[in-house]
Amino acid sequence: MDWDRIEGSWKTFKGKAKTQWGKLTDDDLDVIEGRRDELEGRLQSAYGYEKDRARTEVDSWMKSL
Repeated sequence: MDWDRIEGSWKTFKGKAKTQWGKLTDDDLDVIEGRRDELEGRLQSAYGYEKDRARTEVDSWMKSL
Protein backbone atom coordinates (compact mmCIF):
# COMPACT_ATOMS: atom_id res chain seq x y z
CA MET A 1 0.00 0.00 0.00
CA ASP A 2 1.36 3.41 -0.85
CA TRP A 3 0.49 6.64 0.86
CA ASP A 4 -1.01 8.25 -2.25
CA ARG A 5 -3.77 5.65 -2.19
CA ILE A 6 -4.45 6.25 1.50
CA GLU A 7 -4.46 10.01 1.01
CA GLY A 8 -6.85 9.77 -1.94
CA SER A 9 -9.27 7.56 0.00
CA TRP A 10 -8.83 9.06 3.46
CA LYS A 11 -12.52 8.80 4.33
CA THR A 12 -12.26 5.05 3.87
CA PHE A 13 -9.06 4.76 5.90
CA LYS A 14 -10.13 7.08 8.74
CA GLY A 15 -11.96 4.27 10.52
CA LYS A 16 -8.96 1.99 10.25
CA ALA A 17 -6.71 4.71 11.65
CA LYS A 18 -9.17 5.26 14.52
CA THR A 19 -9.10 1.53 15.28
CA GLN A 20 -5.29 1.49 15.23
CA TRP A 21 -4.82 4.64 17.30
CA GLY A 22 -7.80 5.03 19.61
CA LYS A 23 -6.43 8.17 21.24
CA LEU A 24 -6.93 10.10 17.99
CA THR A 25 -10.22 11.94 18.03
CA ASP A 26 -12.61 12.33 15.13
CA ASP A 27 -11.50 15.97 14.99
CA ASP A 28 -7.86 14.84 14.74
CA LEU A 29 -8.74 12.53 11.86
CA ASP A 30 -10.65 15.30 10.08
CA VAL A 31 -7.70 17.68 10.40
CA ILE A 32 -5.26 15.03 9.13
CA GLU A 33 -7.18 14.80 5.83
CA GLY A 34 -4.88 12.05 4.61
CA ARG A 35 -1.63 13.96 5.13
CA ARG A 36 1.02 11.62 6.45
CA ASP A 37 3.03 14.36 8.17
CA GLU A 38 -0.09 15.52 9.98
CA LEU A 39 -0.87 11.95 11.12
CA GLU A 40 2.66 11.53 12.42
CA GLY A 41 2.43 14.85 14.27
CA ARG A 42 -0.89 13.90 15.86
CA LEU A 43 0.58 10.56 16.96
CA GLN A 44 3.48 12.41 18.55
CA SER A 45 1.05 14.62 20.46
CA ALA A 46 -1.43 11.93 21.48
CA TYR A 47 1.02 9.15 22.34
CA GLY A 48 4.20 11.06 23.15
CA TYR A 49 6.08 9.32 20.34
CA GLU A 50 9.33 10.67 19.00
CA LYS A 51 9.35 11.51 15.30
CA ASP A 52 11.05 8.25 14.27
CA ARG A 53 8.62 6.17 16.34
CA ALA A 54 5.62 7.90 14.76
CA ARG A 55 7.04 7.23 11.28
CA THR A 56 7.61 3.57 12.17
CA GLU A 57 4.07 3.24 13.51
CA VAL A 58 2.61 4.64 10.29
CA ASP A 59 4.83 2.38 8.17
CA SER A 60 3.69 -0.69 10.12
CA TRP A 61 0.05 0.35 9.82
CA MET A 62 0.38 0.77 6.07
CA LYS A 63 1.85 -2.72 5.73
CA SER A 64 -1.08 -4.19 7.63
CA LEU A 65 -3.68 -2.70 5.30
